[in-house]
Amino acid sequence: MAAGPADRADGGTASNPYRIMLVDDSAVIRGLYTKVISADPEIEIVASVGDGEMALRALQRNDVEVAVLDIEMPRMDGLTALPKLLEINPNLQIIMSSTLTLKNADISLRALASGAKEYIPKPSTTGALVSAEDFKRELVLKIKALGAARRKIGGSKAPVVAQPARFSADRRPAAVAVKPAAERRIVLRTDGNRQQPEAIAIGSSTGGPQALMKVLGNLRRDLPQPIFITQHMPATFTPILAEHLSRASGWDCREGKDGEAVAPHRIYLAPGNYHMVVEVEGGRKIIRLNQNPPENFCRPSADPMLRSLAKAYGSRLLVLILTGMGKDGQAGAELAVQAGGTVAAQDEQSSVVWGMPGAVATAGLCSAVLPLERMSSYLYERALRSAA
Repeated sequence: MAAGPADRADGGTASNPYRIMLVDDSAVIRGLYTKVISADPEIEIVASVGDGEMALRALQRNDVEVAVLDIEMPRMDGLTALPKLLEINPNLQIIMSSTLTLKNADISLRALASGAKEYIPKPSTTGALVSAEDFKRELVLKIKALGAARRKIGGSKAPVVAQPARFSADRRPAAVAVKPAAERRIVLRTDGNRQQPEAIAIGSSTGGPQALMKVLGNLRRDLPQPIFITQHMPATFTPILAEHLSRASGWDCREGKDGEAVAPHRIYLAPGNYHMVVEVEGGRKIIRLNQNPPENFCRPSADPMLRSLAKAYGSRLLVLILTGMGKDGQAGAELAVQAGGTVAAQDEQSSVVWGMPGAVATAGLCSAVLPLERMSSYLYERALRSAA
């Protein structure tokens, strides 16, 4: 998942850094991670070990908040170690690390379903990837976001979340102060839209695969609308996620293809490294893929998708923003609301990271802010709403 701006925690300081453990059988890879992490005074490496068995022993000796866990290791691999680590420390936040192969993508998604919170592509041993700013940003922000989530679970001071822009009367962003999440107010919009939506859009990032599995896995199969999803993921992962979502939901879920006509009762997933948008051509809705610059540090990004859907479907668009870092989806949700559409967001308590849903919820864009367990029923009820 491409990382956006950090959701910082007051506890993540040089005097109280996030405590992490690196688990990888390659000393070179651990060294590359260490090089990136050590440059940030708000993160401290308290253990660095070479396999799952060593990780279990290290976790018993050290107070660890976040672990970066390799998949392929001798003696005990990451997927085997994962439940054992969580048995020792149920609140441990685990980031799976793997090379970008189809096999490892599948294992990573299984790990997410088993309790891992995030994943990151393993850096090249040449060091070229480690020098890239996007990799450094992604690794550091994921550690900080999950470290903040861990401290919140443990009762530490509430994290400070990047505050979304408010809009003045002329629709220009107005400057606002950053406030702790606990101080941010959610003001719901009155849902006066009685039209049945023609399309459903979902945006998600950190914790998103798990949330999507739950929402779509519990969704009844008789909805007529197409569902469009942007989940921040690398290209190798999105076809595997589409397969998992198909099995979980019973729907036909596939990556969107450029030039494809939108069909009812189908789930379209934005392919990794492409923005997915919908255009109206000759009265038909057509999927278009592009590699325009990343937005909110992400490609795919939810904002281009939502902008296009707001234009294509207007008031007959239903938007769900699920767990994730940053504020991707806020600008697109604003346009969806301006077009008369409806927006709902996952609540803070059930989110792995309340960045994306928190941004739309506190910007006054939502008609509902719900726990994840209620999302399927809300989506179903709202999707079958007909004109009064």
